[in-house]
Amino acid sequence: MLSQISASLSHPSSLTATTAFSFRSSLRPKLRSFSFNLQDRRFSTVVCIDGSSSPAAASAVSVSEDLNDQTLRNNDGNNYGYGVGDNAKNIDSSNQNNVKLKLEELKWDHSFVRELPGDPRTDLVPRQVFRSCYTKVSPSAEVDNPQLVAWSDSVAELLDLDPKEFERPDFPLIFSGASPLVGAMPYAQCYGGHQFGMWAGQLGDGRAITLGEVLNSKSQRLELQLKGAGRTPYSRFADGLAVLRSSIREFLCSEAIHSLGIPTTRALCLVKTGKFVTRDMFYDGNPKDEPGAIVCRVAQSFLRFGSYQLHASRGKDDIGLVRTLADYAIRHHFPHLENLSKSYSLSFSTGEGDDSVVDLTSNKYAAWAVEVAEHTASLIANWQGVGFTHGVLNTDNMSVLGLTIDYGPFGFLDAFDPSYTPNTTDLPGRRYCFANQPDIGLWNIAQFATTISAAQLINDKEANYAMERYGTKFMDEYQAIMTKKIGLPKYNKQLISELLKNMAVDKVDYTNFFRLLSNIKADPTIPEDELLIPLKAVLLDIGKERKDAWTSWVKSYTQELSASGISDEERKTAMNSVNPKYILRNYLCQSAIDAAEQGDFEGVRRLLKVMARPYDEQPEMEKYACLPPAWASRPGVCMLSCSS
Repeated sequence: MLSQISASLSHPSSLTATTAFSFRSSLRPKLRSFSFNLQDRRFSTVVCIDGSSSPAAASAVSVSEDLNDQTLRNNDGNNYGYGVGDNAKNIDSSNQNNVKLKLEELKWDHSFVRELPGDPRTDLVPRQVFRSCYTKVSPSAEVDNPQLVAWSDSVAELLDLDPKEFERPDFPLIFSGASPLVGAMPYAQCYGGHQFGMWAGQLGDGRAITLGEVLNSKSQRLELQLKGAGRTPYSRFADGLAVLRSSIREFLCSEAIHSLGIPTTRALCLVKTGKFVTRDMFYDGNPKDEPGAIVCRVAQSFLRFGSYQLHASRGKDDIGLVRTLADYAIRHHFPHLENLSKSYSLSFSTGEGDDSVVDLTSNKYAAWAVEVAEHTASLIANWQGVGFTHGVLNTDNMSVLGLTIDYGPFGFLDAFDPSYTPNTTDLPGRRYCFANQPDIGLWNIAQFATTISAAQLINDKEANYAMERYGTKFMDEYQAIMTKKIGLPKYNKQLISELLKNMAVDKVDYTNFFRLLSNIKADPTIPEDELLIPLKAVLLDIGKERKDAWTSWVKSYTQELSASGISDEERKTAMNSVNPKYILRNYLCQSAIDAAEQGDFEGVRRLLKVMARPYDEQPEMEKYACLPPAWASRPGVCMLSCSS
């Protein structure tokens, strides 16, 4: 298997579905699939371990939870650095030390540049960059009286940045890249990736320029990056710029996803450059000038699956960088894996004979692969729970820290449609549609495992085990999420499957339905003709046959609620804490964009404020929970291209 993997990487164009799922097909017959039908469309999640034959599945407890028990600590007992177990929970921005710094006082630590090999050239000529993880470049986007459109106080708090800094006259100049930020050491990262299942070779940061890493008062490492700041050697023939339209979407969704409790990159601020950028939004030969903008993104790291893939694909001269980058990631972001102890018994049988044991304590890279797989699975399960569709799950858009990254043509479900894709480029095959996200996650993990196997950091058995853990973790998380969404104490596969089938048939609004579901009473004596009253706002224009189907489901659901013994009030509170009332619907974004393009930024700022409290009632903001208007179905609103 390993030789096949290495051969495939020597010919990266062959790394398509067949290669990725050679891992999946090699898993033992004990693996099974969990699936259910939605309008005759099979929503097939990834493999799940059969607990009857695999000791590894005996417990639903995540392997990474065991690993995180071994977090490295300094002699003073404080945790310096944090593992993915902490990353998977959004970083806490509460600043107990009440530190408030000026921009010039930020504590920089440029570990990426200091510890990894860089490009000896610093020019912007598009080219292949070999044996390097980055190229030093400076922001070069032209500006003309740049304006601060919006900012995140919570991200400023995370950085220990005094919110008064947003009021500085030179703030828009600094965060448009026109004026240098004191202490920064800008660069563009080199990486590759699979795009729509095909190997694309070198990609890299074509319009994103990292300013460096800041250490906050909690010793958390945070990378600041300007997206749309100008050309880099990885821009190919593009201009390295971004438009206000896509920048508003990225800024708002970064913060909205965080407020939903899902791991994500963050956004400090959004600046309008004052210059125009030409874009052909639909690739139909009708380009137009749009306002330019730059987002300052913030994350623990912007390392991607593709950061490792590119070096492995280039063979012996570059493949050593896979280990170098893996060591870097483990040292700074998974430090608990450096000194694994045998006493934790992190050994698992794959059921393949005497030599089938996978011992995660003897190979930190195998333990790392498992954590990457599990946090990717957890991330995607959380997306499914809130109806979020990323739209472009290429391997260069997959974070090794399990963060939502690279917000392009994303979309939240309005009417429940498992085949929904917000990306017009994805329409022919719907590879990245909502229902496919779990399987695509496995496909991408297979590519990642292939890469580190080719670098001889893990063997086939360890790679297969990482993918088994992806399947197990996804199912554990997804089932737990769906169980909480309907307010039951334990998972009921039949009830949930039937519910999703009904929702798909009648195209029920995903968010509003689950929010209203908490109004159902656990009273089996309610007359049948009154059972659907709490759901009448979302069960629109249904005939008698469909009304009967829904009545039958609600009757079964009410019986389950009655048997649970949980009071209506307690259940409603619990359900409303996991079923958001407010999500960043595309039409809400578009309304804010339309106003901002005319110079009115209040819509963006108000939307940011609403999305900061998605689970609260916010009665004064009720209009933001309304169903999309008719105009929201037009191209450019409900669906977008990858153009920016």
